[in-house]
Amino acid sequence: MSMNEHSYQGAVATEGSVIDLTSPAARKVLRNTYMLLAMTLAFSAVVAGVAAALRMPFLHPVVTIACYLGLFFAVAKFRNSSMGVLLVFALTGFLGYTLGPLLSVYLSLPNGSGIVMMALGGTASIFFAMSIIALTSKRDFSFVGKFLFAGILVAFLAGVVTIFFPMPALALVVSTVFILLSSGLILWQTQSIIRGGETNYVMATVTLYVSLYNIFVSLLHILQVFSGDD
Repeated sequence: MSMNEHSYQGAVATEGSVIDLTSPAARKVLRNTYMLLAMTLAFSAVVAGVAAALRMPFLHPVVTIACYLGLFFAVAKFRNSSMGVLLVFALTGFLGYTLGPLLSVYLSLPNGSGIVMMALGGTASIFFAMSIIALTSKRDFSFVGKFLFAGILVAFLAGVVTIFFPMPALALVVSTVFILLSSGLILWQTQSIIRGGETNYVMATVTLYVSLYNIFVSLLHILQVFSGDD
């Protein structure tokens, strides 16, 4: 199950404007975002590794959703304070925990380690590709923000349905859609930072982290289906 949504803040550059990475403000937000993202990814990976090694149990879907939303809205409320940074670690650590039991299941499959490594490689490749496009393209992608968040909401609701009413075909479609939408969010969020539309690195980090989380989990599912492992 994947989740992600937050309000777009600030004005964006008008269509046809060029990216100005020479702006000190844009460079600072981008640097802080990437720094916090790297730290939260490392922290989340450690938590996931420990949870997998200890074979921690899956949380009930309702508990997972409630904790995610509670932490997300807490981050949004304190995004302009140091508490916001601590809450980002709490949120990403929690999501890291949810990966632990999932990784345990995949690693128990005959080709599980290969699936996990391919999912990691695919996630990294998508992130770098979308980031490069955002950094080099002169096209304004700000218009896709509302469509992406609407799509994420619809895909999330469809994902909830597949949890309580298992439908393999729908689950596969949802995973594919999440990869496409999350890739678009990486592109949109990165360009929003460098064009001056996003000035809060805490919320930018959350968007990028959850997008990566969505892509990784979705790739795990898709690769497992096509690998033939049960």
